Amino acid sequence: MNSETNSSAIALIAKTQSLIASGDIVAAEAALVELADEQGDNALLVVLEQLPAKDMLAVIREYDNSKESVINLLVTPAQFARAVVIEKQYKDLSRTHLRGMMNAIIFREDADSVEFLTHIGDLEGGAEALADYFSEKWSRIEAFAWTGLFDAVEDDGRMLSENALLSSAHVRPKLDEDEVADQDWMQMAWTLRYKCPDLFVEMLLVLRAKARAHEQGLMEEEDASDDDEKIETSATDRGKITQAAIDPDEESAI
Repeated sequence: MNSETNSSAIALIAKTQSLIASGDIVAAEAALVELADEQGDNALLVVLEQLPAKDMLAVIREYDNSKESVINLLVTPAQFARAVVIEKQYKDLSRTHLRGMMNAIIFREDADSVEFLTHIGDLEGGAEALADYFSEKWSRIEAFAWTGLFDAVEDDGRMLSENALLSSAHVRPKLDEDEVADQDWMQMAWTLRYKCPDLFVEMLLVLRAKARAHEQGLMEEEDASDDDEKIETSATDRGKITQAAIDPDEESAI
């Protein structure tokens, strides 16, 4: 990298970070796009390599699926993984931004979805981020692990053990990949189970723990509303679980 290119990159990074800090994400993305338009994708890659994960996240989580973003097209699996694992700091309970940016980038036309997922799984907090992605589909993911299909099943609460989950990953899929190629949660689950089986098991175990904690939290809230004498702060309160999941040494992404 020559000194002129490096100086330009440093200046743009400072400008981008300033815009993000002020909350003007649209202008920050526009500045990055302008660089690519004027100096080419390689110049943008130089900047993206030096942009902190929290700032990269601030831009890519504000995805717009009505248009292609040059940043989404160029972000590498390693850069994206670092952004994904800190997305939880936004405390978006709907997970809308997380699912949107993961779908947009992992299923982009030139992407190797397995490479992206592997990089996410290799980082601390990666399996948790994937569990958050599937948070609204827990019963469907359990059905998929059990039967190989996404249809909800009538059961008595049974779930496959960890060993059974690992073994089931190596059976022949009941659904072909093109049957679930929706560039959404079904394709993500299929890819994890049959192409990243260890990560699928790890993700599902985390997802189960989150579901149990959520259900326990709801039960405690109902008990408290029924009997004032039972109101107390529980160690499994969902708020505490959320706080415990955040690395106190991690710089906020907000």
